[in-house]
Amino acid sequence: MTSPASSAPLRITGARIVDGTGAGPVDDGVVRTGADGTLAYVGPAAAEPPVEPGTRTLDVGGRTVLPGFIDTHVHFCAGSSADLTRRFQEDPTVGVFRAAERMRLTLEAGVTTARDLGGLPAGFRVAQAEGLTVGPRIRTAVRIMGHTGGHADYSTPCGMDLSGGVGEIADTVDQVRISVRRLLREGADVIKVCATGGMGSPHDQPDDEGLSEEEIRAVVDEVSRHGGRPVAAHAQGTAGILNAIRGGVTSVEHGYGLDVRARELAGERGTFVVPTLSTVFDGIDKSTMESYHYEKKVRWSGITQENIAAAIADGVRIALGTDSAICPHGRNLRELIHLVRLGMSPLDAITAGTRTAAELLGLDDRVGTLAAGKEADLVVCDGDPLADISVLAEPERIAYVLQGGTVRKNLLPAQPDARG
Repeated sequence: MTSPASSAPLRITGARIVDGTGAGPVDDGVVRTGADGTLAYVGPAAAEPPVEPGTRTLDVGGRTVLPGFIDTHVHFCAGSSADLTRRFQEDPTVGVFRAAERMRLTLEAGVTTARDLGGLPAGFRVAQAEGLTVGPRIRTAVRIMGHTGGHADYSTPCGMDLSGGVGEIADTVDQVRISVRRLLREGADVIKVCATGGMGSPHDQPDDEGLSEEEIRAVVDEVSRHGGRPVAAHAQGTAGILNAIRGGVTSVEHGYGLDVRARELAGERGTFVVPTLSTVFDGIDKSTMESYHYEKKVRWSGITQENIAAAIADGVRIALGTDSAICPHGRNLRELIHLVRLGMSPLDAITAGTRTAAELLGLDDRVGTLAAGKEADLVVCDGDPLADISVLAEPERIAYVLQGGTVRKNLLPAQPDARG
């Protein structure tokens, strides 16, 4: 998480600050960064300490400054849902460059940290950290663990794996333990398991159960024996959601069948829910989707709306995640619109994409809120997202992105290089 030193401390003035903690905005605010790429001061201009000599000043003209957002569920290995079943056709070298471009687009949309839940080798995390490519900080699951014939299995009747190796197949308690060890050896930051079938997989339904509660518990135990990592569960139908929560996962991904029993259990256990609403409400196009995929999406959209709205009302811990690839990359913050539509306030939706998402990833000591000592990750947007959350959804309205004190995007009007 160490950031490269920036060329000079930066002082952002004329800011309306939404700091990601859930607190109300600070008008006429100032954000200052240090030469080490961390935040030095965040607060009202009236309380600002003396300016360090050589500090560069950037006046954002009353725009809103927020923490860099965190998308906790992406798939950079694919550009669309169809790509997930065609990866074997792609030249791997071209695939690397395409993944890097998706990462860049995501960063410029305001996402400075992302968790890839299947398909992205750990080398991308290293490349980003070393400055070999530009994109969000990466946490990756490497592959998706599931059983034969389940959501992680894209094999054809002749045995060809159409996913190009995205799946990690395990069918017994002993096999899931071995799979965990293999994934950790390959650099996984999180283990993703399939507790149910899914929308895009050809052999199953979202209501089908995937790994059993016993197998999920074995994954959680095996991870704890090797230093600990979060465990994320692809879980759409109710039975599998309950298995996942009882098995001890950190997060339920999708959670479309999150009924009252599952909501209560998630609340008791402190389990995070990542509802990936963009995959249900955006881009459902019969002409570009496999028929089985389209039919599942249509059938589950109403169920999702009811259950996730209830989860929001019940105060379940919800973190932002999009499942990008199933929905477009670089449009990640459209997810905020869906969260607000289902009952979150704009401030709560922003918190879901900043502080809560950082808590889920175990990075809340470094990112997710604007506070002195944390990484200087921030975005500047045109307009007031507390009045209209959609201003964050359009990448062209993300005027400025700072990541670890380094400017990654700047659409602000040119201004003199003022230094203190």
